[in-house]
Amino acid sequence: MRITAITTEQLVLGLDPPFHAAWDPVPRTSFEATLVRVHTDEGLVGVASGDRLDGLGPYAGLFVGEDPLRLARHARTLETIELHAGRPWALEAALWDLAGQALGVPCATLLGGACDRLPAYASLGELRGPRERADDVAALRQAGFRAVKVRIAHDRIADGLSAVAAMREAAGDAMAILVDLNQWWRMAGDTAPGLSVPEARRVVEELRDLDVAWVEEPLPGGDLAGMRLLREQTGMPIAGGEMARSLGELLTALDRDALDVFQPDVVLALGMGRTRTLAELVLARNRRFTPHTWTNGIGLLANLHVVCGVGGGPWVEFPYDPPAWTPERRDFMLATPVRVEADGSVAVPPHPGLGVVLDEEAVAFHGSGACELMA
Repeated sequence: MRITAITTEQLVLGLDPPFHAAWDPVPRTSFEATLVRVHTDEGLVGVASGDRLDGLGPYAGLFVGEDPLRLARHARTLETIELHAGRPWALEAALWDLAGQALGVPCATLLGGACDRLPAYASLGELRGPRERADDVAALRQAGFRAVKVRIAHDRIADGLSAVAAMREAAGDAMAILVDLNQWWRMAGDTAPGLSVPEARRVVEELRDLDVAWVEEPLPGGDLAGMRLLREQTGMPIAGGEMARSLGELLTALDRDALDVFQPDVVLALGMGRTRTLAELVLARNRRFTPHTWTNGIGLLANLHVVCGVGGGPWVEFPYDPPAWTPERRDFMLATPVRVEADGSVAVPPHPGLGVVLDEEAVAFHGSGACELMA
């Protein structure tokens, strides 16, 4: 089998009403998704989605004509491309999708087959008040979730702590609460100072007293010493690494005892193969691996296959913050949105590969037409 072409397509879903993502400087009025398809001479087509792949075109010739099952070779090639073409890891996910199809098994099986489902935590995206978040907790429990993650803005700490306190009161001990401070990386143009280590320590200590399960990205990614200090002085688990640029970056975090929970998103950072390698090392050091998944349902599936393949957890991230952010909005390109089952878990699809089933009518309606990357 040989790769004959690589095509991409940009999809855009209008959002009315807008989605007020905590990390966005202005409300989001549209949601973009990039589809990548890898075509072969045997008719199999691998599909994935992740970051924009605008810069990948000049490098398509490094893949066209090659055997798509040479996954280690392709991962090493993508590592050399990343410096020149952004975050190209959706292409690797499409190659894993092809490999699973060719061998007739889900990617999670190829990646180790440790389990076929994991409990999901509802990953909230907006900043809302204490009363609203208390009501949200009750609705999430009714929907089957047993864990929830909420964002706290670094310039609205008191508001965020009040929301977490209200959530804990509403949940009692029946629900785990996670908190994300979103400080490892910044949105373009955001030059405002973040939390200092002493400030972050005070926040983390208050969250510890609210029985929060972990605090995500309380400091910039370069401050590994600060994150280790927070772990040691507060006793709180610290999570991070969703947008890491390299395997080496997270291996350094592991060696320096900076994190308890490692979270690279396989379609934005490291890719599926390298992330599995990291996950094995993390688990061997008695740390946790549970990836970030805030792209769309296809990216969620790619991450689900890796974390189930290697046996990570204890949860998998599930973007969900109705009415602003629903599976229908997030997965508008899929025939059926990825959903949480009645027991609060997300299951690996039983189909070969990633299990992606596109709604081709929706793709045609929201897309601009496929563009073939020139070899």
